[in-house]
Amino acid sequence: MTDLQGYDLIGDIHGCALTLEMLLKRLGYQCQDGVYRHPERQVVFLGDIVDRGPRIREAVQIVRAMVEAGSAQIVMGNHEYNLLCYLTPSDENGEHEYLRERTPRHHRILKETLEQYEAYPQELESLLEWIMEMPLLLEFDHFRVVHACWHQELIDQFQQQYGGNHLTPELLQRSASHGTFEWTLLDRLLRGTHLKLPHDEVMISRDGFRRRFFRTKFWAREPQLYADVVFQPDPLPSHIARQALSAQDYDDLLYYGEEEKPLFIGHYWREGLPEPITDNIACLDYSAVKFGKLVAYRMDNEQRIAADKFVWVDVGQEFQQPELG
Repeated sequence: MTDLQGYDLIGDIHGCALTLEMLLKRLGYQCQDGVYRHPERQVVFLGDIVDRGPRIREAVQIVRAMVEAGSAQIVMGNHEYNLLCYLTPSDENGEHEYLRERTPRHHRILKETLEQYEAYPQELESLLEWIMEMPLLLEFDHFRVVHACWHQELIDQFQQQYGGNHLTPELLQRSASHGTFEWTLLDRLLRGTHLKLPHDEVMISRDGFRRRFFRTKFWAREPQLYADVVFQPDPLPSHIARQALSAQDYDDLLYYGEEEKPLFIGHYWREGLPEPITDNIACLDYSAVKFGKLVAYRMDNEQRIAADKFVWVDVGQEFQQPELG
């Protein structure tokens, strides 16, 4: 693509293939020979193409065709990583046969993907090979892309140690061992920052999971309370939100400064009208698969993220039947 003029960043799709096609057309992409293309622009997908939605195979086909034709790029999401680990045998002679333990919770998250590929084993194997090829992050001249969190110190060590921005078989195996550098790297880039609930408390999330941790901002400047750093759809219980952060909490938090390049992330299940989080951070995950919005941002040469450059499909308004997205 010699006449590239700009990028269109697209958030978490989660199997909403029809919504994706609608958004691509809204952005001016046309399907030519089975590939959506734009004469002057390129898509950057923020990961989480698989799981949860009704047309996962179709979404993967659309995205992969675009990436392989050069009309898109992609970074890995935690759901691609989870699927890869769930189906990759462990090299260790430990208690688990696969890198991701076969628990009911883990199966529940991957259920739709496994079911929709059940009759297409060769296609699933090809998908796993493609996931291994996905970069974990992308850095352009004037912006950055990662699924959940940009942590420069970890990224520097990763690139120095592994010489790139992709998984290797060794990195994948080591990332399944809690406490390793590789585990920390994948957890931070693909799942973000989080804090443990104080006093061993447990909260029940909207999706029915019992959680002892909550997702946190990595752009909060001088936070004081838990309420200052929480970043997830589920609010903290009020008695926790009012508590002061501990010294350990401060050690576990990050700060992506205002002087850094614009950063685009997905992952966080936002709601409402798409808008920048800060002047240099935008989250493009607006819960499309839960009848929210599939969101894109049209990135040109701006140094600050502009509120009027978000484009989206409102799934709840565009589709009336639940099976459509």
